Amino acid sequence: MILVVLLGVWLWRKNRADDRKEMAAKPRRKDAAPVGTPQIMVSCAVCGVHLPQNDAVLGKSKHYCSLAHRKQQEP
Repeated sequence: MILVVLLGVWLWRKNRADDRKEMAAKPRRKDAAPVGTPQIMVSCAVCGVHLPQNDAVLGKSKHYCSLAHRKQQEP
């Protein structure tokens, strides 16, 4: 019985180590911000939704969540 438990713990730890190796080997997207890096957030002038400034559509002086909202506000 003890051998079965020890075998199970050994297999579990081995799989965790393999998963860590895979995560370390995966390439990161170059355009993605590093994890934990704060991003500047803005709100859409039409609907008020908050989104990262990099994803927002810039109008004359305001930010929008989509081209449709920019066209609606700034014809």
